[in-house]
Amino acid sequence: MGIHHYFKSLSDMEKLYRCPGKFKYNEHTVAAHSFKVTKIAQFLGTVEEYHGKTLDWKSLYEKALNHDYPEIFTGDIKTPVKYASSELNRLFSQVEEEMAHKFVTAEFPAEFQEVYLDRFKEGKDDTLEGNILSVADKIDLLYESFGEIQKGNPEPIFLEIYQEALTTIVKFNDMDSVQFFLSNVLPDMLAEKFIPHSELSKITKNLIADGD
Repeated sequence: MGIHHYFKSLSDMEKLYRCPGKFKYNEHTVAAHSFKVTKIAQFLGTVEEYHGKTLDWKSLYEKALNHDYPEIFTGDIKTPVKYASSELNRLFSQVEEEMAHKFVTAEFPAEFQEVYLDRFKEGKDDTLEGNILSVADKIDLLYESFGEIQKGNPEPIFLEIYQEALTTIVKFNDMDSVQFFLSNVLPDMLAEKFIPHSELSKITKNLIADGD
């Protein structure tokens, strides 16, 4: 028992695969996703800071690095399912938070429990750091789904995930970092050669236009 179990569980995150049960050309683990989201959040934060925003970098890194740790208890829930309704999403978040709370109080020394209960709670709040996490999470999801579409994966769920991820990103288009992503990064993504998907460019343009 104790911190040994916490350290051991970090390796378990390498065995948790995202979007389980669907054919994929490339598998992505929760551990890899957490790393990528942290790196993306770092860049988005850099853009915000360049444009004069004041960032709490410690908060941003902790939110990004820990945001999916509770999935160690529940596994990854497919995005279209998890976000089918706000109530369903709230219930998933509640279950994850309760299980994380039980784990921390059982395994962590008392003097560190409050710190880790805070680190493992939902990080996508209304702060600038929480908004950056929301966007970074969806950017990585966008890349995961785009990679499958690019390779011609016939599973329709990846187009659904692409749409959901981009729709969420566009909701934050008042942020300088999101404007940078939409203007400079997304066009480069779509310019890459890939197996033609007749709807993808049209969907992308329509989603961005709806967000303006």
